Amino acid sequence: MKLAVAETGRSPSPEEPTTYRLYKRRWIGLVALVLLNIAAGMVLVWFGPIANDMVTDFGFTLSQVNWLGNVVNVVYLPASVVVPYLYARLGTRGTCYIGAILFVVSAWIRYAGTPTSLSVGGSYALILIGQLISGSAVPIFQIVIPSYSQKWFDLKGRTTATMIMGVANPVGNALGQLIPPLVGSTRQSLLVMAIIFTVISPVVFFIGNAPPTPPTYAGTQEHQSMASLLQAMAGRTSRDEYTYMTMRQRIDFAIMTVVFGVIVGVINAFTILSGQYFEPYGYSDTVAGLMGAVLLLVGLIAAAITSPLYDRVLTHHLGLSVKVLCPILLACWLALIWEIKPNNEISCFVLMGIIGAIGLTLLPAVLELAVELTRNPDGSSALLWASTNLFGLIFVIVENALRAGPDANPPLNMRRAAIFQGVLVAVMILFVYLVEGKQTRRARDEERREELEHPSPLSELPTARASPGAEKSGEVQVREVRDRSEERPLEPVEEDVGEGGKHLRHHDHRSTVRRPRAVYYYDREPQGRPDEAVELGTVS
Repeated sequence: MKLAVAETGRSPSPEEPTTYRLYKRRWIGLVALVLLNIAAGMVLVWFGPIANDMVTDFGFTLSQVNWLGNVVNVVYLPASVVVPYLYARLGTRGTCYIGAILFVVSAWIRYAGTPTSLSVGGSYALILIGQLISGSAVPIFQIVIPSYSQKWFDLKGRTTATMIMGVANPVGNALGQLIPPLVGSTRQSLLVMAIIFTVISPVVFFIGNAPPTPPTYAGTQEHQSMASLLQAMAGRTSRDEYTYMTMRQRIDFAIMTVVFGVIVGVINAFTILSGQYFEPYGYSDTVAGLMGAVLLLVGLIAAAITSPLYDRVLTHHLGLSVKVLCPILLACWLALIWEIKPNNEISCFVLMGIIGAIGLTLLPAVLELAVELTRNPDGSSALLWASTNLFGLIFVIVENALRAGPDANPPLNMRRAAIFQGVLVAVMILFVYLVEGKQTRRARDEERREELEHPSPLSELPTARASPGAEKSGEVQVREVRDRSEERPLEPVEEDVGEGGKHLRHHDHRSTVRRPRAVYYYDREPQGRPDEAVELGTVS
C-alpha cells in the first residue's frame, strides 16, 4: 500500500527558525554605522559654507567649488547600482570594509591638494579626485540602513533603528556646514576633515553581518540584488516569491522614488548653495552655515521623538503620516521665497527648523515604507538615494543658472532659484496623495510571529514515515513524528476495518485533534466504508 500526503496548512521552511531573538550587540553595529554615515554626510556639503573663501584662497571659480559637491552626486549614481550586488556577494561587513578604506584614502588625497606650491589646476584635480573616491563610499553606508534594521531589530524597534542611522547622514551635513568656517583657513579645514575620516573609519570592525537567530521573519531573508527589484518592478517575479509586487505596489514605489528624490534633492541643493542664498543679503558665511545646521539638527530632535511613535503608535500608518506632514513642508518652502531678505534672521531660522523637523521625521517613514512595498531593503534604498542624488545634481546646476547677475538688487541673489524650489515641492507633494502605502512586510512578520506564539496543535507534525514492509502487509504504522523541540516515539497501532486494509489511529483518544496539519489518504478504498482521512494528534 502506498501512502499519499496532502498538506492542508503552511509550516515553516527548514531554514526558518521556530523562535526569534534580539541581541544586545545590535546597538554596537548601529553606533558604528551612525558614525560612518556622519562622516559620509560631510562629503557633500563641506565646501558650501566656505565657497567664497575657496575662491579667494585657491583661485577656483564658484562653479568649480559647487562641482566639488556635485561630483559626489554624479559618482553616487553608478555606485548605488553596484552596492546591492556587493552586499549580496560580500555581506554587510565585507562591503563596509571597502567603504572605510575608500574614506581614508580619499581624505588624504584631498589634503594633498592644499600646499600653496601647487598650481590652481593641480590643487583642484587632487581635491576633486578625493571627492570622487569618498563619493563612491557614501552609498555603501547609506544604502545598508534599512537592511541592517531588518536583520537586527524587531517590529517594535525597526523604524527607530532606521531613524537613528538615517538621520546620521543629515547630521553629517550639519557638521559639514558648521566645522569648515570655524577651524581656520580653508586649507586647515581639509586637514581637519582628513583627521575625522581617519579616526572614524576603524569602527567598521564592529559591524556584523547578521545575528545567529533573526528577530523577525523578514530578518531571515538574504540580501536582495538590484536586479531582483527591477524584475519585480517589471512584473516578472512569480507570486510565490517573497519580493513579488502587485501592480498597486509598483505604482506606489515609483511615485515614492520620484517624490522622495525631488524633495530630498531640493534640500541637498539648498544646503550645498546655502552660502550663496544668504550672503547676498548681508549674512556672513558663519550665519549661512548655521542656517543649514539648524535645519538638520532640529530635524534630528524631531525624528528622535517621532520614530518611537512610528514603532508603537503609528505602526500601521506610515503612509497616512506622510500625507499629513507634507503640506506643512510645502508651506515652509513657499515662505522662503519672501523671507530670505536682509535683517530677517529669526524668520529664516524658524523656517529652517520647521523644514528640518518635518523632513527628517518623514525620512525614516519613507525608507521603511519603501521596504514594506518591495521587501527588498538594499534595492529600494539604493533607488531612493540614487534618485535624491540625481535630482540634487540637476537642481544645483539649474539653480546656478538661475542666480541673478552682478547688476541685480542685491547682486548675485538666488530669488529665482528659491521660486524654482517652491514650485517643484508643490507639484511633487500632490502626487503623495496617490500612494496607498500598504505595509505588506509588517503584515507578514506579524502573521509569522502570531503563528509562533499561538501555534496550531498539529503544526509540530510535519513528517511521518510508514513502517518498512507496510506495502506488502497492507498495514500502515507510524514509527515516529519529528518535533522541533524533542522527539516522542509513537507505539505501533492498528485497527481492523475489514479485509481491505487497516485504519491508523492512536489508542489515546484524548490526544486526537480535529484540526489536522497533515492528512493521510489510503490509495484504495477499504471494504465496508468510503475512503477516509485519518487525523493525527500530538502525544502527551
